[in-house]
Amino acid sequence: MLRRHFLQSTAAILGLGAVARAGDAAESNFEVTRSEAEWKEMLNSQEYRVMREEGTERAYSSPLNDETRDGMFHCKGCDLALYASEHKYDSGTGWPSFWQAQDNAIGTKPDRSLFITRTECHCRRCGSHLGHIFDDGPQPTGKRHCINGVSLTFRLA
Repeated sequence: MLRRHFLQSTAAILGLGAVARAGDAAESNFEVTRSEAEWKEMLNSQEYRVMREEGTERAYSSPLNDETRDGMFHCKGCDLALYASEHKYDSGTGWPSFWQAQDNAIGTKPDRSLFITRTECHCRRCGSHLGHIFDDGPQPTGKRHCINGVSLTFRLA
């Protein structure tokens, strides 16, 4: 009985955390805003789950992970230029990774959803969830912006 109660309580806490996190982007003031219905019409279900509910796509599922041409990665939610291809590298994690974002392109906030604190990053213009930033990237920044490919579009230079 004790084990079942613990598991149910843990699931409830995690579920409430996900609901609270999903509301963060919707409650903030961004230049580009849309209703929930507009976002759902614009995005497929996986894009909506990642970009608006702070989900994560499956590793190695994005074709942008293997993109090596010169160009710019833009936010799928508002088309803001986020990451230049010259800052992309293969981190071996299965997600598009960059060591630097464009100036004034992303916002960050603490993410405490997995019993640890990570740095979540989102588009500064529309609030769409992009991924997380870690301190294990290459120089010159030492950062790894681990980004969900479904949050991005790519344009050739």
